Amino acid sequence: MPLLQTLVSARDLGRLQHIAAVFVRHGLGDAVHRLGWADALDRAGHALHREHAADLARLTPPEQLRSALEELGPTFVKLGQILAGRADLFGPDWIAQFEKLHSRAPAADIAALRAQITEDLGAPPEGLFATWSDEPLAAASIAQVHAATLTDGTEVVVKVRRPGIAADVEADLRLLARLAAAAERQWPDLKPYRPVALAQQLGRSLRRELDLATEGRNAERIAAAFATHPEIVIPRVYWDFTHERINVQQRIRGVPAEDQAAIDAAGIVRREVARRGARAVLKMVIEDGFFHADPHAGNLFFLPGERIAFIDFGMVGRVTPERREQLLSLMLGLVQRDAEAVADVLLDWAQAHGDGEDALDEDGLRGDIDAFVDQYHGVPLAQLSIGGMLADVTNILRSHRLALPADLALLIKTFITLEGLGRGLDPDFHMAEEATPMLRQALHARYRPEALARRGWDGLRRAAALLGSIPRDLSRLLATARRGRIGIDIEVRDIHAVADQLDRAASRIAIGLVVAALIIGSSIVMTVRGGPELLGLPAFGLLGFGGAVVGALWLMLGGRDRG
Repeated sequence: MPLLQTLVSARDLGRLQHIAAVFVRHGLGDAVHRLGWADALDRAGHALHREHAADLARLTPPEQLRSALEELGPTFVKLGQILAGRADLFGPDWIAQFEKLHSRAPAADIAALRAQITEDLGAPPEGLFATWSDEPLAAASIAQVHAATLTDGTEVVVKVRRPGIAADVEADLRLLARLAAAAERQWPDLKPYRPVALAQQLGRSLRRELDLATEGRNAERIAAAFATHPEIVIPRVYWDFTHERINVQQRIRGVPAEDQAAIDAAGIVRREVARRGARAVLKMVIEDGFFHADPHAGNLFFLPGERIAFIDFGMVGRVTPERREQLLSLMLGLVQRDAEAVADVLLDWAQAHGDGEDALDEDGLRGDIDAFVDQYHGVPLAQLSIGGMLADVTNILRSHRLALPADLALLIKTFITLEGLGRGLDPDFHMAEEATPMLRQALHARYRPEALARRGWDGLRRAAALLGSIPRDLSRLLATARRGRIGIDIEVRDIHAVADQLDRAASRIAIGLVVAALIIGSSIVMTVRGGPELLGLPAFGLLGFGGAVVGALWLMLGGRDRG
């Protein structure tokens, strides 16, 4: 079915035309044709033409896709940024190109932006702030930032969502959802990578980023977690001015973490800020289960006394208690060189799909994991490269066509980014060395008597709840059966095999019915006298019983062999 027929409404056709044209212009015309876009657009009266063929011939496929995503705007740039964290799906060449995608954009029309502020806050910027600058400090694809001062003299940054961006993003998300579904149908090999799930992840992430009040809540949650850590600074949120389309926060005056010369000029000890930054993110992940998911240099400032300020909380990650247990199990398995424990965690993470030719080769996976663990034989935990280790894990998963759950992909990307930042500040920085004390503390806490008792009690409580719900569930099942509403879902893997089995089952049922009829009929005949006899018994009754025996033997022996 052409993609055009699956669109929500004709209003998306113009955007579809633009996306298809950009893909073709950047050398991705084969994808356009295979997805059925070309036929659909031709019928709508739009022609697609290749341009700059000579230039495109010099680009690799990852470069072509990256340049296409850049041209398509914020939704597709965000998609590329998400894919940059999916080393379990893409090789190093693709990841390197996705990592080049940035959200920088031209400044929004200032008149439209000022009108939006007036609509949201009831007054123009000059009526709200003591000072206001129309010149943005930064302009990204979703929002842009302006400098201002509150009436009490406090310096703030005002983050304002781009006017009209929400409608554009929603239109793109509709198209991407249908693109993902069409891609899964057209390219079955993509199914293990779950394009539809990726599109859904993108939608959730973008909708959270569009709500700037959510960013404020994220900042306050992390600030509360570091209330007793003066070395970590989180900007204050001013809720009187913060809404869905505007976010006002304290302005941080510090040394940007990406400005190496300024760091040295300010006398900041690189090793100390690298260690403190790593410990802060590790605390978020291991202890709090809620972390800043984009800790690159552009989102960090260094302050006097080796203090670190985190900014931009639009992208955060969550780690459930179960995930934290799995992470600790993985680390413990590596320390103890327990390949079986590592394999169990990775299999839980992978959420493998597929049967038949695409079935998971569990023995092969365990063999690769055993080799992976063996390479760390004798290496102390403090000397492990967490980034390298996680890269190896994702390579193993990718080689077996397994994909990580989205939350773990984000966590792994955060660890790799953090270790790269630490090494950039201090070449002797070792992420694992900073992680060791926290991991040991968490592992010890995991096996304390009170922790074991709590987990045991939770298990008993869940088991008791399950047992207690059985009568209610059975009652509901019977009530549903009485209403004739029970349905059975059958997943047919091979229709021919199923048809043969049904045919054999029907034959056995038919023979069984004949055997039963012969037994009943022969029993009746045996009571009737006057016909031909054999061995002093009615002949027809004996023949009937004989036929029943033959049929029963076929069911017991021949039918079983055929099944």
